Amino acid sequence: MSTLSQACQAALITGLAMATGAAHAQEATVTDPYIWLEDVEGEKALDWVKARNAVTEAELADTAEFRQLESQIRAILDSDAKIPYVSKIGDHYYNFWKDAQHERGLWRRTTLESYRTDAPEWETVIDLDALNKAEGENWVWHGADCLPPEYQRCLVALSRGGADADVTREFDLAAKDWVDGGFVRDEAKGGLGWIDRDNVYVYTDFGDGTMTESGYPRIVKRWTRGTPMAEAEVVYEGKPDDMYIAAMHDHTPGYERDFVSRTLAFYNDELYLVGEGGALSRIDAPNSANKSVHKDWLVLELREPYEAGGRTFPAGSLVAANFDAFMAGGRDFTVLFEPTDTTSLAGVTATANHLVLNVLEDVKNDLRVLTPPADGSGDWARSDFAGQPEGSVSVSAVDPDHSDAVWVHADGYLSPATLAIAEVGQAPQVLKTMPVFFDASTHEVDQFFATSKDGTRVPYFIVKPKGLALDGSTPTLLYGYGGFEISMTPGYSGSVGKGWLEKGGVYAVANIRGGGEYGPRWHQAALKQNRHKAYEDFAAVAKDLVARRITSADKLGIQGGSNGGLLMGNMLTQYPELFGAIVVQVPLLDMQRYHKLLAGASWMAEYGNPDKPEEWVFIQTFSPYHLYTPGKDYPPTLFMTSTRDDRVHPGHARKMMAKMLEGGEDVRYYENIEGGHGGSANNKQAAHMSALAFTFLWNQLND
Repeated sequence: MSTLSQACQAALITGLAMATGAAHAQEATVTDPYIWLEDVEGEKALDWVKARNAVTEAELADTAEFRQLESQIRAILDSDAKIPYVSKIGDHYYNFWKDAQHERGLWRRTTLESYRTDAPEWETVIDLDALNKAEGENWVWHGADCLPPEYQRCLVALSRGGADADVTREFDLAAKDWVDGGFVRDEAKGGLGWIDRDNVYVYTDFGDGTMTESGYPRIVKRWTRGTPMAEAEVVYEGKPDDMYIAAMHDHTPGYERDFVSRTLAFYNDELYLVGEGGALSRIDAPNSANKSVHKDWLVLELREPYEAGGRTFPAGSLVAANFDAFMAGGRDFTVLFEPTDTTSLAGVTATANHLVLNVLEDVKNDLRVLTPPADGSGDWARSDFAGQPEGSVSVSAVDPDHSDAVWVHADGYLSPATLAIAEVGQAPQVLKTMPVFFDASTHEVDQFFATSKDGTRVPYFIVKPKGLALDGSTPTLLYGYGGFEISMTPGYSGSVGKGWLEKGGVYAVANIRGGGEYGPRWHQAALKQNRHKAYEDFAAVAKDLVARRITSADKLGIQGGSNGGLLMGNMLTQYPELFGAIVVQVPLLDMQRYHKLLAGASWMAEYGNPDKPEEWVFIQTFSPYHLYTPGKDYPPTLFMTSTRDDRVHPGHARKMMAKMLEGGEDVRYYENIEGGHGGSANNKQAAHMSALAFTFLWNQLND
């Protein structure tokens, strides 16, 4: 499916009171004594970081137990027995692989016949460690886009240290070498996309004024081989307060089309069809809808009610119409999915002749197959997905233009992942199984529901020892996110198993509002002035765990990153009495300045604009940096971030740590010097940071 807008968004979220809020915002910005810590790579700031790191390392990492756990997690991440996930490019199946010998990774390929065996024969295409050594760089793999139908030329994206900003370089798959004089895009947020062998779409930093206020491309151009990028033809120019501008060519045989995407904010975008002479025709569907085009069909995932063709389709529905007829003014839609109180659409996968829907019912997957009418009119045929495996299930197309084969991935909290291949309508054939990384026989999984402050029923999963004594004595780790319509479904984690479950701990995951577990309504219920509902949900889950005597407040630790780090910050400052320890990872915390730091401006649709007095009134109620009150009783806390995170600014964690440290709180800090928003650039760093978090939590909850 042509899902450019989705990719860009991945990539890729009273008068006196208002006046008081505005004055407070202005004063705080001027008087913030820790603003110097926003200087990401400044010498003074980095010296502070290194000093804090040393204290944390001395406390947590200088024991034999820590080194053993770190080694165990590293072995899991480096395991040669992990599933080597592949994508089909031409006649080969490509995999990006990291292990102990290849810290930055190998891009390699094999055949499907070989991949089916227990020991596939891999051919190395790019050795990133060797490339780094040869070029004196610290490249991190960001992916490759290869040009059909020959699949000889690829646009390879590489990031320094794992940042979102990257470079793109043209690579020849036949020669297995970089193309001399080929397309090259310098380091920036953005990308290149193939039109044909001699033309690409380029959206990147072209100089002053060419990036949005969110730090993403504002202009997309058509660039011809052999000409300077500066002379490339402008296809579309967005506005400074847009979020992301991009374009793509749909290479589907017989359906070649070009599109421009204008993303204004998360879940707010416009999609244009590029016509002859570069004329743009807007696809007149709601900005809030996910718009996908595949062959004859326009498919819309609705986030708001939509009136078309004399009908009203509810939010959360999936509807389809003939694309050409729609562009000609027709509005004859077919309903492919309509949500209920307990179901939502988790995903849509297009194959050559079918759509596979992934539906969540109370956060449990159910696959369904839809087949469009052969003549383009009439009803779509509906059937169950043959042989759906147990557990959390996801599907992706092997080759959506030419086949009905799909990859089927399944796992669970205690069930290692399996990867199968299936022709739609036939039972999947398991090709690979993840090894067992911890003893799961001692634990079991349950799902419970907590009641939030406003009466909303909030689901959560719990992984607990069998025969658990309900006396409140078990160390419990509760994880949450609650934002950007992202669902937290069950999944296997060797690190959690080794670092927590094998020790006898309980692991829980809260499916709070702000996420996508019940579709757009679940997400929209916690936006902006309603953000507090996500925090009330998480607090309700914490209280429910204690009420069930699974744990107690002093035995309950919590963890979350990014938007989940903001969640942790609010738990810390608003509900400190509920927890025994908190790990706050790559967080947003200063919600007064978040929109001025790196990609922060792109999230104002999620949180609001603090520069507007009427919005700062509610934003300040969930800004942990401003909610912190010295002298209040706070639980022990570990802040973790990355210097090279160019999405969520490390200044958030730095400043909060500095403020609380000065207040005499029980806080510690660790910042990885590279690693991007994921926190680490290789398995060694990832293992170290995981071991720090687990060690801190276990130590605190077992005092």
